[in-house]
Amino acid sequence: MTSTPSDIRPAGLGTLVLLAWSGEAPDGADMPYLLAYSLGDAEGGPEATAAAVEHLLTSNGLPVGGDLVDGNARPSLPVSLLVEAGQAVVRMPQLVAQAGAPPEWLEAVAERGYAYLVFTTRAWPEGEPGKTVEPADLAAFAGAEETLNAAAHVVLPAARVRH
Repeated sequence: MTSTPSDIRPAGLGTLVLLAWSGEAPDGADMPYLLAYSLGDAEGGPEATAAAVEHLLTSNGLPVGGDLVDGNARPSLPVSLLVEAGQAVVRMPQLVAQAGAPPEWLEAVAERGYAYLVFTTRAWPEGEPGKTVEPADLAAFAGAEETLNAAAHVVLPAARVRH
């Protein structure tokens, strides 16, 4: 059987969280990053959640643990980024996630025209929405080999609402 995005049950994903932050990239300029993850709180726990997230990603053409997907080179990619009113909004079939974006992230995305999305299947129960995430904790989770190897990596061109 071929998987399609319509096979996805959003409830199986658990609570999805999207975080926006920026950091220095190898070229010396700030890179706008987005981290998407589940709290692992769906029925079946973190293992079931990881499987559901992986299905969501792969059914939308985003390989987990694979090569970087460049959305600039793949205009038909079913994943998009909208930046509006201080928010980063990631859309894919059956999923819309949004995060408040700090001013330095907004500046970096305006300068580069894209953000780097890391959408991991690894659950992070400590990264609850509404809780302050300490920079060291974010760096430890986002930079962990387990997180990065269990993620789709995507360069997402940033679109803005036209007024």
